[in-house]
Amino acid sequence: MNHGHIAYISIGSNIGNKLENCKNSIALLAESKTSIIRSRSSFYITEPVDYINQDWFVNLVVKIETILDPFRLLDKLKSVQSNAGSNHNTERFGPRILDLDIIMYDDFVINSTELIIPHPRMHKRRFVLKPICDIAPHIVHPVLKKDMQCLLDSLGNNGQMVRELKGQDLI
Repeated sequence: MNHGHIAYISIGSNIGNKLENCKNSIALLAESKTSIIRSRSSFYITEPVDYINQDWFVNLVVKIETILDPFRLLDKLKSVQSNAGSNHNTERFGPRILDLDIIMYDDFVINSTELIIPHPRMHKRRFVLKPICDIAPHIVHPVLKKDMQCLLDSLGNNGQMVRELKGQDLI
């Protein structure tokens, strides 16, 4: 794929087989003729944020190269979520089979009713920043003008537990 755009996608699940849900979403993204997975973070077990009364998540971030514009990429992610059985009409920040978010897309800044890039809460989310630092700690947030490692380091001890999955879980 020549001259594709680089996007970072946050993937999370806390219903059913969380690890398999995440792996399946990566496979669906990779199977498309419009995107190539360039790298992925480790898988993490993460504490829920905002809506606390739910199971912990499995989260990761993937770096993709895509020929899709940001809005068509969003449509593709919604389709992958829908195929997994996810329904975004559920409680905001609540449990979900699969949640895919565009964290960054090149150095675009988009603020529309349908899509906000960079993701508006990414700089406050350890479950996004820790995985993205696995693969791209030095990319710079186009609005805050700080790199991902700096944003991660600036998070206080705010109760967002994030623990890397190890061993046979990654088979």
